[in-house]
Order: sequence, then structure tokens, then C-alpha cells
Amino acid sequence: MQEICRPEVPVRAGAGPTTGSIGTQSHSGIAPNCDCAFTSVHQNNLVNMPLRMRHGGTLARTLYRKTMVDHELRQMDKRTWYQPELTRMPSDLRGSFVELDCDSATEDFLEQAEAKSESILLQLWHSLVKLLLGWFFTQTSLNGFLGRGSMFVFSSEQFARLVGGRTGGRLLDLGAGDGAVTSQMEPFFDHVSVTEISAPMRKILARKKYSILEINSWAENGPWDVISCLNVLDRCSNPKELLKQIHDSLTPSGKAIIAIVLPYQPYVETGGKGDHQPEERLPIEGITYDEQVTSFVTDVLGPADFQVEKWTRLPYLCEGDLQQAFYWLSDAVFVVRKATIVSS
Repeated sequence: MQEICRPEVPVRAGAGPTTGSIGTQSHSGIAPNCDCAFTSVHQNNLVNMPLRMRHGGTLARTLYRKTMVDHELRQMDKRTWYQPELTRMPSDLRGSFVELDCDSATEDFLEQAEAKSESILLQLWHSLVKLLLGWFFTQTSLNGFLGRGSMFVFSSEQFARLVGGRTGGRLLDLGAGDGAVTSQMEPFFDHVSVTEISAPMRKILARKKYSILEINSWAENGPWDVISCLNVLDRCSNPKELLKQIHDSLTPSGKAIIAIVLPYQPYVETGGKGDHQPEERLPIEGITYDEQVTSFVTDVLGPADFQVEKWTRLPYLCEGDLQQAFYWLSDAVFVVRKATIVSS
């Protein structure tokens, strides 16, 4: 599962500035962007440097800025996270859309993220470790070492709205990270397996007793009743091949849960062409979220022989730091099945 745009995280390579984007560079030289849809003068001068090394900056000033930004976060209208412009989409996408909201589990995650971000000693420790080890380990692995940066895509209640309740059978969660999102899906299935490339994250998953499969051979353990691929397509080097593997590894009546951050700005943490770009890009057209949802369904899922049953818009949330309580990107989450059923 991909890392969300935090001020120190190299994501969304090549992206232009977005509303509320953090105009700083990580040590990788890539300017991250997020969908933090408030405009705050307090963000403009945030830089990704150790606190005492900031030019003219102090810890007190940083904490003051954080207080102001977090106040805006608490006041923002979170309903906008869940509402696409359906009038701009084809009738079939309008009919299959499921509108969700910021439920109690989501609010709990946000409250916990804010509390964690206000632990000054903890955040200073994280900053020091990232400064020392950030050149040698990926952001995902660093998060695994530190037990930080947990993600939130959907709650169990929201997942039930999408899949229609407990389904039983076998689930495979690709790129499971620390298993936080996996745990929201787990109660709906009889057996859960996961994949994850990061060694520290694999240790976390092992402690949670998940069956861990290798990323190059998971398909051999199919077929699967449900395969979840949450925010992985824009983080892997060959997303078209991955979609084909998912399709071929499902049971005839199986479903895939596919989430992708839009607008599409791929970034490959390891592998790829050596410049953090994938070997193949998904043919997603358009500029806005709504245009790209339509293109993703038409130009990516359709040619991959998937048919959309339901879809929704959700915020892809990540724990914050000393700059703000949490970060988010706009996710499109699809429940799809095979468009063509081949009888055995």
C-alpha cells in the first residue's frame, strides 16, 4: 500500500502543484503533493529539515503553525472527501456509485492521528531516525521500523456497504503494509492471506498471524474469492500485468477490490526504470478526479476484462507529524468482477 504525501515522503513524482500542496522537497528532491483541500498561509513555509536546522525556525514556531493548521483541519467540511461530480460521469458510473461518509471509525482514526502527532518527543525521534536512515531505507520500511505512518482507507462498516456483508471464502490483500486496512476486511472472510515487499512490514504482518505469500508467486496459491489491491497500481512498475494476474487468479464468481489515488501520478519506490517511474503507465486520461475515474474504468478496467459493480470516493488517510495531524489523498475504490466468464 502506497505511502501518502507527508512532507518528507517522495510521492507523486512529476506532479504539478495542487490545492494545499506542501511546497517543499524531500531529500529525494521530489516535491510531494496531497489533496489537503484547505489554503493556509501556515503551510507555505513548512520545510523538510530537522527542526533546529530550519533557517529562522524554532520548535515553538513549528508547533504554533501546526496548531493553526490542525484547527483548520478540525473545521473543514469532510463531506467533500466523499462526493465526486457525478453529473460529469456516464450513467453507468452514476448508477453504481455508493456514497459513504466520515463514520465513527474514521473519526477515531483522525483523533488518534492528531494525538500521536502532538507527542513532541515521539515526533522528534521519528525525525532523527529518518534523517539518519532515510538515505538507506525506503519510506515504507522506515515506517515499519518506527511503527508509524499507519493508513486508513475504509472502516469495516464502509467495506460492508461495498461488498454487501460477510462473503466468506478466501481473501488475498496485495501490498498489505502493516495490516491496518487488512484488519478491516478480515471479519468478512474465512481465510486471509497477504503480500508485502517491505521486510519490516512483513514482520508486523507475521506478528498479526497473517499468511504471508511471496510477491512473485502469490498467484500460484489461487484461485481467490476476493483480491484487494489498494493503492498499489500506481506504486508498481507493471500495473497492467498485475491487473491480468488479479483477473486470472479470481474464481469465476470472484471479485477484486481496487483502489487508486486520482489524479494518477505514479511513483515506484523500488524497481522501475531507476527514476522512480514505472516501466509502463496506465492509460488514464483527463485532469480532474472525475475525468480520471471515467478514464480508469473505460481505458484500464474495461480492457482488463473487469466490470464495475460498485464504486465510491474515499479519503486515503495517513497519520501526521509535527507539521499537521494527518494527510490525505483522494481515492477511487472499485468493486469489480470478471466481465467475461469462461466455463470450465
